[in-house]
Amino acid sequence: MIILGIESSCDETACAVMQDDTTLLSHVVDSQITIHRQYGGVVPEIASRRHIESIYPVVDAALKESSLSLADVDLLAVTAGPGLIGALLIGLNFTKAISLVKDIPFVGVDHMAGHLLSVFLGENKPEFPFVAIVASGGHSSLFYAKSYTEFELLGRTRDDAAGEAFDKVAKILGLPYPGGPEISLQAQNGDRDKIKFPRSWLEKGSFDFSFSGLKTSVANYVHKTEERTPEFLADVCASFQEAVVDVLSAKAVQAAQFKKCQQVVLAGGVAANPRLRDLLGKRCRSAGLNIAMPPLDYCTDNGAMICIAGYHQYRQNGPSSLDLDVYSRSPLIMQG
Repeated sequence: MIILGIESSCDETACAVMQDDTTLLSHVVDSQITIHRQYGGVVPEIASRRHIESIYPVVDAALKESSLSLADVDLLAVTAGPGLIGALLIGLNFTKAISLVKDIPFVGVDHMAGHLLSVFLGENKPEFPFVAIVASGGHSSLFYAKSYTEFELLGRTRDDAAGEAFDKVAKILGLPYPGGPEISLQAQNGDRDKIKFPRSWLEKGSFDFSFSGLKTSVANYVHKTEERTPEFLADVCASFQEAVVDVLSAKAVQAAQFKKCQQVVLAGGVAANPRLRDLLGKRCRSAGLNIAMPPLDYCTDNGAMICIAGYHQYRQNGPSSLDLDVYSRSPLIMQG
């Protein structure tokens, strides 16, 4: 089966072509980072307009890269949510149009399911069941993945997501958007034990997350300190980053032990953070757990993860209806 996957949930217009769920034939991403950087974050209306401009060229490029045409495509997969409503509508309506004109079935894919399955784009593929932590600009959640289409929510963020906290702290420090890569870069020269920023563990046994208090603590520390040397900036970044990855990695391991599961997966945009990958890997190995992470190119939003999720959703439930609508909140996150 040849699947064409389209992703347009936020600030990347992406398309990929895959054969079944194993062979990636093309992978094209048009990022809007440079556009939104001047505003310090994603502007929804600007993002939607850029998707309108980019979606045809991106899909065309993905087909050319795969040396295929729409006549060869057996299934269309597209992100239906969660995300920015305007941005999602561009991708979904574009896909519906192709489906109608070319008589190709399509499936609307949950963005979270795509991230959960992005790990299968790498060489180190986990076995089911596994515990997965999905950390990005909009989400920080723990799942128990029973199969390609069955996920149990274990915990979620109660306020700021991990990636959102990185962006807000970067803004406090005068660093450009997106904050994650900038803070990670500064942290390389800092002392992660220099400043004892708080960790929010919440109630005993909880797998939920909360990073708003940490963000406020960083803001208070910076505003009360007159020092603004490169060393100060590096130490704040390293100490803040450590507070985030400490909680994320610890709860992932605890969740795996709670579910008596030997497999842990890290996914989402924050999964590209080197310190998180390193610390979670060490803690998993110490606990006798196997760890799997997607390649760096597939941590952020991409069409390949939508192909995989769409392929398995289609095999399980068949095609989506043309009256499918987009949604801003994931049913997977709204569990419980």
